[in-house]
Amino acid sequence: MREKELRFALICYGGISLAVYMHGITKEVWRLAAASRAFHDGGSLSGVGTVYRDLLASIAERSTIRLRVLADIVAGASAGGINGIFLARALATGQSLDPLTDLWLDDADVDHLIDPDARPLSAATKFWAVPIAGWMMKKRGNVIDRTVGEGAQDEVRAKLSRFVRARWFEPPFGGETFSNLLLDAFDAMDQGPRGPALVPAGQPVDLFVSVTDFAGHRVSLSLNSPPRVTEDEHRLILHFRQDSRAGKALDDVPGLAAAARATASFPGAFPPFTLRELDRVLDKRGIAWPGRDGFIRAQLPAGGEADPADRVLIDGSVLANAPFRPAIAALKQRPARREIDRRFIYIDPKPDYRSISFGKPGETAEGDAPRLPGFLPTILGAMSEIPREQPIRDNVEAIEGMSRRIRRMQHILDAMKVEVEEQVAALFGTTFFLDTPTTARLAKWRAKAQEQAAERAGFAFSPYGHLKLSAMVEDLVGIVDRLAPPEGDIHRRNRRQQLWDEVRARGLDRISGRRGAGASNDAVTFFRTHDLGFRVRRLRFLARELDRVVEAQRDTRDPACDAMRDTIYDALGVYLEREGDSWFADLDISADADAGQWIDAIAARRDLIGADAAADALIAEGLGALPRDDRRALLLAYLGYPFYDIATLPLLQGEGFDEFDPIKIDRISPSDATAIRSGGAAAMLKGIEFNSFGAFFSRAYRENDYLWGRLHGADRLIDIVASSVTGDAALPADELKAIKHRAFHAILDEEEERLPKVAALIAELRKEIG
Repeated sequence: MREKELRFALICYGGISLAVYMHGITKEVWRLAAASRAFHDGGSLSGVGTVYRDLLASIAERSTIRLRVLADIVAGASAGGINGIFLARALATGQSLDPLTDLWLDDADVDHLIDPDARPLSAATKFWAVPIAGWMMKKRGNVIDRTVGEGAQDEVRAKLSRFVRARWFEPPFGGETFSNLLLDAFDAMDQGPRGPALVPAGQPVDLFVSVTDFAGHRVSLSLNSPPRVTEDEHRLILHFRQDSRAGKALDDVPGLAAAARATASFPGAFPPFTLRELDRVLDKRGIAWPGRDGFIRAQLPAGGEADPADRVLIDGSVLANAPFRPAIAALKQRPARREIDRRFIYIDPKPDYRSISFGKPGETAEGDAPRLPGFLPTILGAMSEIPREQPIRDNVEAIEGMSRRIRRMQHILDAMKVEVEEQVAALFGTTFFLDTPTTARLAKWRAKAQEQAAERAGFAFSPYGHLKLSAMVEDLVGIVDRLAPPEGDIHRRNRRQQLWDEVRARGLDRISGRRGAGASNDAVTFFRTHDLGFRVRRLRFLARELDRVVEAQRDTRDPACDAMRDTIYDALGVYLEREGDSWFADLDISADADAGQWIDAIAARRDLIGADAAADALIAEGLGALPRDDRRALLLAYLGYPFYDIATLPLLQGEGFDEFDPIKIDRISPSDATAIRSGGAAAMLKGIEFNSFGAFFSRAYRENDYLWGRLHGADRLIDIVASSVTGDAALPADELKAIKHRAFHAILDEEEERLPKVAALIAELRKEIG
């Protein structure tokens, strides 16, 4: 039985009040991940979770592939940013998203969001504005009468009237009110049920939240002439990670609340965000923020004389409504235990609608001549509408480019396999594989294989070696900069140059040995003490070969393979812990030490030679417990890896991909989830009304959109999971349809009591689903 991981990188678009719809979708992602965890590790499930578990069981029975589903990269903007934050925290901590649903339904309401100082004092306040409210209600063909049930029409009219009579020329919604609601949501998650984390041990969860730096921050560019210029950058990505780096931990609730508040500060609706607002809210709630300084250092731009607490941040979707770029960058150096099916899934709640629309050229009645946009639509569209609605073609092309490179590497490795195994067999002799590995033997074999791979590479070794050296030096630069932050760009550049000068002074200006054969003695010494990347790549390659070559031959799950995989990842952990900043927390060195002292101190603290001995002991013990043929296959991969690395690393420009499988892109939107109804957002969602503010005016709207979010999420996620297995092993269409029907009914059963305002819709859906 072969194991395979289906990994999601989720990109959550903005959508204003359609945040409630997106909560329904992200809740299904969370439930699917929980069901996958229970399918592999045991655990109780209920409702739609049992359907997802049965889906995975059906795939395993038909294809002999045990599929593990997880989401480990989440990026979002505005409404998508808020949902992405909650989802990432639930994935990393094992907390539940269920407690948030009632908060979305109860509190994502205009009456709750309006700033207390902005609310009309009485029914007579701005009485002259009542006709304006009436006009808004009649806009688009009396949309309230047409789309809202009779029981909700009075509610929407009353709230719209109060909204119009709130303060003008200032944001009607309260910043501190919003911050308090977000903190309430985190409290609800903390007080709710908690299970195991929904990612494997050692698997990072990366969260990216786009915000807009209103004033901008200065960044420098290097040119030919003049040599240096500066410009204002307004895009800002806040990055949180499951690991414990200061300012980037997913347990930093105030930091996450700051990100959520900033990314959803829709211009004109909410006031811009500053940390001072959050400071006031935390002070009133009696909450300490010990990680505040770390958050500022890690997340906010450096430079300038102003207090970072005064930096003004607004809605992330103004400039980056679809933050693909940081999610793409996060693919590098992700652990891979087995074959990976990586999916980029972007959640677009309204692909056929703009959040704020001022009209387009050509939008005229039938028979009328096309007309140019007016004065205000042109200005407002250029400033807000067009930037936030930019297409994602560049991102899709970038992902496809990565997939092409990965496929190329796969072909190269497969083509090299026979030759590399022949080289290793010839190098050690046919009786070599009869020996039981020991720590000493494995170290000796490993050193011999690396030496021979370097010598037989000839002149190709030099560019490979320089590429590795560059990566090592840049790693050293990064460590020094994090442990002793530089005093500006000039200091950073000078320090980097000093490190390079020291490396060259140690003889590393020449990598190859005499006559271009193999590595020089100086290079071997430096690589042994600093080349952490090669060691990590080799073990991850070994884990992949265990899955492809050994485990793929088993009809059922083999405990011996599980034990060997655990052994490989224990060995990998010996090296990975030396990557993190926490490993250097007690490094005893002055910030103004020279480059040579820094290099030696980092090498001594990492002690990679000692780490090699520990890793060799683990691998030798694991290999010794395997049958002879399996041991031979893994030894060929482990000892042959230097040959593969020399050939492929230069083609990847020094950036090895641990997920060595092509990437696919999927979308979840109302237009794609057609198993129940077709017609897109217009046929199903209420929140698109009032320029996407509609769901803020009615609980019935929110119940409607939340329910459709869950149904659409289930529809598309079942499709995506099933598509991971193709050919004869794929599930037939009628079985998929039956699974979807079970999932839909399970969702309706779960939500019927919670959603009284849409009881009629639920009854209709039961008939439509059948």
